[in-house]
Amino acid sequence: MLLEGIFLPLTTPFYPDGRLNVRKLEANAERYSRTPAAGMLVLGRVGEADGLTDGETREALGAAIGAAADEKVMVAGVGRESVAATLELAQAAAEHGYDAVAVRPPEFAGDAAMRVELLTYFRAVADRSALPVLLVNERERPLSVATIGELAGHAQVIGVVDAEATGERVARLQAATADVSREVAVTPVFAAATGRMLRRMEAGGPGNFVRAESLGGGAAIAVAAPRPAVKTRRKRVGFQVLAGSTSGMLEAWMAGAVGAAPRLGACAPQACCEVWQAFRDGDGALAAEKQDRVRSAGERMEGWKGIAALKYGCDLNGYFGGRARLPLIGLTAQEREAVERELAGMKN
Repeated sequence: MLLEGIFLPLTTPFYPDGRLNVRKLEANAERYSRTPAAGMLVLGRVGEADGLTDGETREALGAAIGAAADEKVMVAGVGRESVAATLELAQAAAEHGYDAVAVRPPEFAGDAAMRVELLTYFRAVADRSALPVLLVNERERPLSVATIGELAGHAQVIGVVDAEATGERVARLQAATADVSREVAVTPVFAAATGRMLRRMEAGGPGNFVRAESLGGGAAIAVAAPRPAVKTRRKRVGFQVLAGSTSGMLEAWMAGAVGAAPRLGACAPQACCEVWQAFRDGDGALAAEKQDRVRSAGERMEGWKGIAALKYGCDLNGYFGGRARLPLIGLTAQEREAVERELAGMKN
């Protein structure tokens, strides 16, 4: 699977009484589908995945992908503390039609003495996962460059979302995974060819119109037009690195990262996509200007009461954020004003 561009992390809306609000989640996924983003990350850290029951997790996965456009690459966050629980959710994601799963390390990831167990966890998941695996490196649950390099050789491990993807770290990741080379299916314009897109075309989706064929005397019957061939081409890629923070996106791309999953993208998707577009267009000055525009908001909202701030930002920008689920608490009036100032120039 090609991972290139901006991946928007979805928040998980709840009713005021704390119940999962599936309708609002669907509305968010549908509206994100109209942005230039390459795809979406469902039930990552921003999605409060750890606060959902297993039943709610499956319900949220189904709702998000059901409302998303077929051309958007859909990644499901499925990391759990055990291999068995992680694989169970990975299977559910596969059944819903996701393109890849994102797996963060278990809680013991930072313990150097548990390195064998950490490698075993990811290898066991990758061995049996029905979908390609995207590693997740978070500051709270770190993956070293050496560990990522060892895992990158697995055929099912296609990349990493790295919250610490500075230019220097990306360069080290590039060196550690230099031997990785794979072919992926892409469209004629070298965009990702998602599984849902291919299945729709094979089953006779848009473009397989029905024409009227005259029988004479004013009568006619409907005849299905021949299904067009599924047109894809192959693109060779290496181990794919996505920046996991808004403030370091441009630096990471300049060092070789292929995209980003910025948490700020949940409430300011257009502003994040504009940084990527300027970079892809080769306009370094404009990309730097666009990066500076989102840097302050990213640094403040992703670390400071992050989820509550991002959900409030969603409400400001026409998405459904709402309250975080207990025990997370909302923002004070002063904190809300600070978020409003940060996003004042980033209205959709």
